[in-house]
Amino acid sequence: MCTLEKRGNLFFLTLTGDDDHRLGPAVIESLLSALSQLKSEATRGSVLITTAQGTKFFSNGFDLAWARSADTKSGAVDRLRQMVDSFKPVVAELISLPMPTIAALPGHAAAGGFLLALSHDYILMRRDRGVLYMSEVDLGLTFPDYFAAAMRLKIGSASARRDVMLRGAKIRGDEAVRLGIAASAHDSADSVLEAAVRLGEQLAQRKWNGEVYAEIRKSMFPGLCAVLGVSERVIIPKL
Repeated sequence: MCTLEKRGNLFFLTLTGDDDHRLGPAVIESLLSALSQLKSEATRGSVLITTAQGTKFFSNGFDLAWARSADTKSGAVDRLRQMVDSFKPVVAELISLPMPTIAALPGHAAAGGFLLALSHDYILMRRDRGVLYMSEVDLGLTFPDYFAAAMRLKIGSASARRDVMLRGAKIRGDEAVRLGIAASAHDSADSVLEAAVRLGEQLAQRKWNGEVYAEIRKSMFPGLCAVLGVSERVIIPKL
């Protein structure tokens, strides 16, 4: 599950528990509820920091154990499809959220957890522990359309995309910074969160119009927005 807490202009969305934060139906529903609340409470200067409890995982992706616990193979496929379909609105909400967004990773982000991080404007990682990892090729799974669209648009290097999607490369913090996937890498989970707070406070001071900010973000990723069903709006400035 997750919690949402407001401290000044900063909102902290935290995946709770000391496990690997699998994205099962209950967690996905909790994320959607928190993002809906966040959108309703957003003001000029609001910033989101998404993180997780524990020091090993940000999120290890969809709850495959729950999918495999179905009575039949077709039931397992249906459960996996349910998670894929229900997670898509989470990505859509983050892409259209009217504020800057920061993912502060205390550890590994794999598969859907990697996409959750990638759906933020900034990713901050540890250099001592934790990787970004798309496990689909190793698990024998194809990429959902919105996963592929996000990686095409948010991982700028073709060779980096190849390694992430076709080799199942496990990318550590410093390498993620070099590849332009992460904004910075730090020495511990605590220092990641501290850096995220510093960045969040710097962004909050700008007090940007959140609706304008969201529309600019969406204009950067038209292909992803089309797949997500997120439409762009024209905002008439007040002169």
